[in-house]
Amino acid sequence: MTQKKFLVVDDSTTMRRIVANSLKAIGYTDFVEAGDGREAISKLDADSTINFIITDWNMPEVSGLELVRSIRSNDKYGKLPILMVTTRGLKEDILEALQAKVNNYVVKPFTPQILREKIDQILASI
Repeated sequence: MTQKKFLVVDDSTTMRRIVANSLKAIGYTDFVEAGDGREAISKLDADSTINFIITDWNMPEVSGLELVRSIRSNDKYGKLPILMVTTRGLKEDILEALQAKVNNYVVKPFTPQILREKIDQILASI
């Protein structure tokens, strides 16, 4: 498995810890965290070794969806894989996220195994 450096974006410290612990449980140990979309963009600008993004949708300031659109419009990191992990499970929400070009989508709550499956699916497709 090629090592990935994850950017975990969620306004909830608890949820960032859950995602981080899930990543550790499936063998990924390199990650940085951001509390919102604006902080995520600054981390991407500052750290060119980040190569996978896991983001929540519902965040103050810059939402996960706005973050995805901003990333996709940036030549520097627009091709990075993005997994959205959110409580928003309606078909319309999933469709909107896919139209914004997330690579995959997980509805909370989730298990480390589900996270692994979604990450593996993304990595297999890029």
